[in-house]
Amino acid sequence: MEFKKIGVIGGGSWGTALANLIASKSHRVELWVREKEVYEQIKEEKENKIFLPDIKLSLNLIASLNIAEVAQDKDLLVIAVPSHVFREVMKPIFEVLSPKTKLLVATKGIENQSLMLMSQITSSFLGEEVLSRYACLGGPSFAKEVAKELPTVVTIASRNLELAKALQVFLHTEWFRVYVTEDIMGVQLAGALKNVIAIAAGMCDSLGFGHNTRAALITRGLVEITRLGLKMGAEAKTFAGLAGLGDLILTCTSDLSRNRTFGYKIGSGMSVEEISSATKMVAEGFRTSKSAYNLSNIYGCDMPITEQVYKILYEGKPPKEAAKEVMTRSLKEE
Repeated sequence: MEFKKIGVIGGGSWGTALANLIASKSHRVELWVREKEVYEQIKEEKENKIFLPDIKLSLNLIASLNIAEVAQDKDLLVIAVPSHVFREVMKPIFEVLSPKTKLLVATKGIENQSLMLMSQITSSFLGEEVLSRYACLGGPSFAKEVAKELPTVVTIASRNLELAKALQVFLHTEWFRVYVTEDIMGVQLAGALKNVIAIAAGMCDSLGFGHNTRAALITRGLVEITRLGLKMGAEAKTFAGLAGLGDLILTCTSDLSRNRTFGYKIGSGMSVEEISSATKMVAEGFRTSKSAYNLSNIYGCDMPITEQVYKILYEGKPPKEAAKEVMTRSLKEE
């Protein structure tokens, strides 16, 4: 399985970092960007100063404003757009996508209206057959560190293990290592739900709750994620690995985490509107908390941390009150 014609959809930090990773291996990569300013920066200066500043991009990375041209007639199409625009961005692509094109989706999230994961949205357009050429990327991986070529280890999941292994070899470098799994449900859920727990971690840090609290939050957060994952058909071992525990630790503890930073600002008294107007970066966990809360109700799954994050963000509940409720809930409920 060879990948000679490569396109990347999404000129944010993650899409740019992945495109640059592939381009640095001497592959020509076309990158679709929405913003004309980003297009011009990459074309003229080989930099994406808005979303991935201070990183010199490969000469093999070619920016484009034409999404159809980037998507058409590719061996591999990498998708790295925010989950809330995935359907909108991908709909015209699905109409022109070649049956030979393999998809690697690096989007992490759950659609609010449908409660679908990205693989489910894709198959709703193209049928279940598409999942034989569909893979998703998970695991602890900040775009900035990948772009700096710092050692990073991730997971690729696909029902087609041959495809996952081909992508494993294709993406491997001395600083970027890939493991494979067939548990596409688990990798997707872990990647989405950890952002909700990271928001909670940021809130706890801003309230000065300390290291004991953060450790407990990560541990119990993993319990919640696993609990829902098992009800939805995922494998338990996935949540103990890179896509689960690994990504959860990263997003809950690092200042580079958009979701932890978002939670920190909420805990400090800022509103969602104030935070959103001050940055172009998307904190996926804001929308995912709503999806996760609704899924927990549908599946009858006890997720107290997720429930309180939802109530803080969507019902205006004070974070200190939410923390107290988690700590004083009946011991029988666990």
